[in-house]
Parts: sequence; C-alpha cells; structure tokens
Amino acid sequence: MQINNDILVDLEDLTCLYEITKELASSLDLNDCLEKAMKILAVIKQMENGTVTIVNPITGKLEIEVAYGLTAEGRRRGIYKIGEGITGRVVASGEPIIVPHISQEPLFLNRTRARGDLSTQNRSFLCVPIHDGPQVIGALSIDRIYEGGLTDQANTDLRFLTILSGLIAQTTKRIQIVNHEKEQLHFENLKLKRELSEKNRINDIVGNSSRMQDVYEMIHRVVDSNATVLLRGESGTGKTLVAKALHYNSRRKEKPFVVVNCSALPETLLESELFGHEKGAFTGASERKIGRFEQAEGGTLFLDEIGEISHSVQVKLLHVVQERTFQRLGSNKPLECNVRLVAATNRDLEKAVAEKDFREDLYYRLNVFPVYIPPLRERRTDILLIAEFFLEKYARENKKNIRRISTSAIDMLIQYHWPGNVRELQNCIERAVLICDDDSIKGIHLPPTLQLAENHSLDNPLSLTSAVENFEKDLIIEGLKKNNGNQTKTATYLDTSLRIINYKIHQYNINPRKYKIK
Repeated sequence: MQINNDILVDLEDLTCLYEITKELASSLDLNDCLEKAMKILAVIKQMENGTVTIVNPITGKLEIEVAYGLTAEGRRRGIYKIGEGITGRVVASGEPIIVPHISQEPLFLNRTRARGDLSTQNRSFLCVPIHDGPQVIGALSIDRIYEGGLTDQANTDLRFLTILSGLIAQTTKRIQIVNHEKEQLHFENLKLKRELSEKNRINDIVGNSSRMQDVYEMIHRVVDSNATVLLRGESGTGKTLVAKALHYNSRRKEKPFVVVNCSALPETLLESELFGHEKGAFTGASERKIGRFEQAEGGTLFLDEIGEISHSVQVKLLHVVQERTFQRLGSNKPLECNVRLVAATNRDLEKAVAEKDFREDLYYRLNVFPVYIPPLRERRTDILLIAEFFLEKYARENKKNIRRISTSAIDMLIQYHWPGNVRELQNCIERAVLICDDDSIKGIHLPPTLQLAENHSLDNPLSLTSAVENFEKDLIIEGLKKNNGNQTKTATYLDTSLRIINYKIHQYNINPRKYKIK
C-alpha cells in the first residue's frame, strides 16, 4: 500500500507540475500565469493561499506579486522587509521553512489578514525561496492542513514547492527578458520613426501636416529612381522646392539641377532653350548654343509650367522622353540624353487633353509618378509653422528683433483662405516684418485682405457650416487615398452610399483620379 500511495503521490505531483508548466509557458503576462499556477495548486494539491512574493528592486522590500484568493487590499498590506516574518527570513537566508502550526508561531505576522482567526485552525505554512542563480528574488508560500499532523508528506511538499519555485524563477526571468526586449524594440521603433521623420523632412520645405507627410513619403519613394515625376498643384504651393528636393536627395545630387519656366518663353525661343542650336540655324544664331538638356546631363531638368508649351514643342519633348535622344536646331546629329525629368503644372491636364490642348501620349509619358502638392488652405496646421519660419528669416535679414506673432494675428492667418498659397504667406510675413517696430507681429501689420477676412469670418453665421464642409472634404479625400481613388470602396469605407459620395465629390470639386496609384 505504501508503494501504491507513493506512486499516487508522484502521479499527482507530475500532473500538477505538467498543468502548471503549461500555464507558465503559454503566457507573457507574469501575473496571469502565476495566478493560474496558484489556482492549480489549490485544486490539485489542496495547497491554499498560494502566494508569490517578489523583491521590489527599487524599494528593496518584499511585495506580493500574486496571491490566490487574496483581495487587492490584502495584497497591498502584504509588504515585508527582508528578514521580517517567515517570508522575510526565507528570502534573507535562502532556505525553506516549515511552520507546523501558524497559530503558535509568533514570527508569523498574518499581515494580509486572509486567514481569519488562526487559533481555531490547524494550519501549516510552507515557504521556499525563489532563486535567480545565487540571488534570492522572492519566495513561494502555501498553507496546508495535515490531518494527522506533520509527516513525511510535509517534506515531500517542500521538495515539490522547491521544484516549482525553480520553474517560477525561469518563467519570471523569461518574461522579464521578453518584456525588456519588447521595450527595447519599442524604443528602437520610436527612434527609427523619429529618424525616418527627420529623414523625410526635406530642407526648405516647412510642414508637418498629414498632407505634407504624404508628399514627403512620395518624394522618398521615387527619389532614387529615374522615373519622370509630374508635380501637380496650384501656383505658389512649392512645386519648385519639391523638384529641388527630388534632385538634391537623389544619387544625381552632384550633377546639375536645371530649371526651365516653360511659360516665360515664346515658342521659338523655348525650343532653342531646351535643345540648343547650331551656328546659323536661324537668323541671329551667330554661334552654337548648348540647350538645357545638355546642361542638365547626368542631373535633373525641371520643366515648370509644362502645361503651357506649344504643340510643336510637345512633339519634340515626347521624342526626348521616349527615345532619350534629341537634336540641336540646325543639326541632324542625335545626342544621347541622361537626364532625370521633373515637370510641374497648375493646369488641369486631363481637361487640356480632352480639349486637344495637350497631347495625350505626352501626358501619359509625363504622368508616370504624379505628386500632388496640397494648397495651403488644405493644410492649415502648417500655416503658423510656415509663418514663423518666414518671420525668423526676414527678421534676421532686416536685423529686427521680432520674436513672435500675436494671438490676433495668428487668428487672422489661420482664418484666411490663401489663394496665393505659400508664396502669398511669404510676402505677407515679409511685409509685416518691414512695417513692424515692436517685438511681435500684430493684426495691424498684416495686409488689409487678411483683416477683412477676419471680420467676415466673425460676422459670418455659416462659419460652422464651413468648418463641417472642410472636415467632410478631408474625410472623403482620406477615403479615396486609402481606396486607390475607388469611389465605391470609399463609400463603403465611410459607411455611406455611392450616390452621396458622388454628390459630395462634385460639390467639393474633388478629383478622385489624383488619388489613384497607377
């Protein structure tokens, strides 16, 4: 019988250890897996009040990490100094302790008050240290009622708890390592995001709004490729700065960056300006002229206002884009062209193509990688940032000690609709700096158009409606971006009908094709 009983005990211990090991191995939440382990002790081994106490590395005191069946108030009370009470002595000595009758042990503090009146109970207390190598990091304790008093079973239980304390120590260490690594990864992730954010910030382009972050992302996606980029956006939004960013952040940055304003030259001069000419090619051509394509060899050629070029120039430009060769005026010799082409326009090229004002084949050749530069009114969170940038610049240039923009002036800047975009804001701040004699820009220093805009905004009873419309427009644009310009998917994404989306798109003059990635 004794042999059979020993076998039963061993099987019970193995079953208990197996169930506890499963729980300890399956979780990264230390409290959760220890709580389940203590519950298994109570159910299978009748070991009550299972408690894991850990040394707080900051305070140096023993604090209850988990106590099965103990209230939160009891856990808060269960704080011990090293060497205090039974648990404190176990941690201090590193040796297990058995208390046969806790009601008769003066060192047993019962600080958690979880056991009621101890004098009426024949309860024993077993406590073993939790080792992390040579260091004791805590203790595991349980209550056990032995009907016939202490027997060899108590020593068997103590050995069992010692094995279990080793598993708890390994689990604690594993979870701490994993959590530390997760914290490190989280920290590294934040660090990389900050570095990426700084990397994505383009010199001379000011703006942190979500719309500009999209622009930065598009720039960095295409910056090292040879793909032709078409910059779309209203006049004054900063297309030239984006073109410079594409060049000076690319592998071609050591080569020339050449700018041609296509709307500033008549057709006859533009062709010569782009491709060059031989001596005697036309009246007045007294010597050979090197064109802008040759000047930009190996670098970037920025064609601003590309929508204004004539049909004859469009034909020749199409040939260059397709074949990467061109001829000077008056010459039959083809010249190879290794140039990154960036074009920009504020025109609606799709409409121009439909009206036969712009060649469809050239449009598709230029529109390889379109980047839309949002107007200032669509990124109002950048207005103050840009204004302060120009304030610092012009205050320094004019040797003025102007440190800030007043609240009233900020309100006027934010409320204005900025038809001239960043260029208009730049001129506005330069003017304000020139006429300001104080240490701050006030409303009176801003142009009359802004002051009228503020008065109109204050008197306009539809200002709330305008704000709602702007918010609604932003939601629709965000939906189109997430769904690749697909209006049906956008309607589903915004939990509305396709009819309403179509109506709103026409109402707010939104072009879904701008948000379609080709």
